[in-house]
Amino acid sequence: MSTTTRITLRPGERMFINGAVLKAEGRMSFEILNDVPYLVENEILHAQQTTTPLRQLYYILQTMVMEPTGMEMTREVYEDTMRILPEAFANEVVLAGLATIRDQVTQGSPFAAMKTLRALIPIEDQILGRDRMADLKVVGAGA
Repeated sequence: MSTTTRITLRPGERMFINGAVLKAEGRMSFEILNDVPYLVENEILHAQQTTTPLRQLYYILQTMVMEPTGMEMTREVYEDTMRILPEAFANEVVLAGLATIRDQVTQGSPFAAMKTLRALIPIEDQILGRDRMADLKVVGAGA
């Protein structure tokens, strides 16, 4: 059953819905009345921000959501990444999360996999001794 999702965008903020890019000219709110993959601008990574293995996976999943027409090529990159990524981690929480992500993508839900992955990135940062999400910036944010 579909659920209604209420979205509020600030002036100039962008949103990506099923391959389309929307930009708010002023503050606006609207409801999405069916299940459709969408990303709000602050959930997006730039390619140059993919500095860790899990951020690279996030970017791949993001591409699956944002560019559904290129799914076949992205899927190949995803499969290659998921084949080697578990070898990069010994952390049981990360490994369990990767198994969940694989199941979610197999079931056709890269959007849900992105949500799962967002919870793993702070663990990866801790493993790497980095500040939590320190290098993430919003798409379109000033330098």
